Amino acid sequence: MPYSAEISRANPSVFMFLIDQSGSMVEPIAGSENKRKCDSVADAINRLLHNLIIKCARGDGVRNFYEVCVIGYGATVAPAFSGPLAGRDLVPLSEVASSPARIEERVRKVDDGSGGIIEQKVKFPIWFEPVAKGITPMGTALNMACKILREWVSRHMASYPPIVINISDGEATDSGPVPQAQELTSLATDDGNVLLLNCHISSQPVQPIIFPETDADLPDEFAKTLFSISSVLPASMRELALAEGFNLGPEARGFAFNADLVELIRFLDIGTRGSNLR
Repeated sequence: MPYSAEISRANPSVFMFLIDQSGSMVEPIAGSENKRKCDSVADAINRLLHNLIIKCARGDGVRNFYEVCVIGYGATVAPAFSGPLAGRDLVPLSEVASSPARIEERVRKVDDGSGGIIEQKVKFPIWFEPVAKGITPMGTALNMACKILREWVSRHMASYPPIVINISDGEATDSGPVPQAQELTSLATDDGNVLLLNCHISSQPVQPIIFPETDADLPDEFAKTLFSISSVLPASMRELALAEGFNLGPEARGFAFNADLVELIRFLDIGTRGSNLR
């Protein structure tokens, strides 16, 4: 079966994030009056990286089941890690774990065990900072992803295919994204083609649409374009989504429209949850 290879240190996989950093990312995310899109996306990516590190931690440390890459596209198109990892593209997960740009102290509300709520201080590592400047060169970002992954795939033919997650709030301002996405998803290991998931953060006041099978309910042509280049979910990923309460069919695609912060985090979690780690 495709998309069933074990993910191990000998045969790692890749998570790559393509993040829209255009000027419009300063606008509020759906469901919030004051939380900027760029801040919400940065929080989601940093939380996801932290959770991924926890999932891959063993008694001997964080194991390199994955390599991780974050590419930002806006005023520039470039690797977007901050701090010690700045300028690097694919980074082994153990290095991500040991090299945050900084650690923030945040407050979260938790159950006190007696029916009440208390505030608890937590450490929150930051690898990726919010940026909102420039246009939306999505095609260029997809080309960069393809260049990086073509070389990686050639060296890891036995591995689970890379997963690329693109998060954007606007239409591409270059020649993208269709031909670039097609070239990217034509790359393959022996276990299957590169998977491309897209999250379109819209400002339109409509209900989120997560993992649709068709574009019939999508309100504009750009959302339909992103849907068209999104991969059909492999069976294992679809089962994870069903277990989390998503309503989806056998041809559901890795696409989300108008996700608020909660839905964005759920979408990213399904897209990056490995069930076959060894």
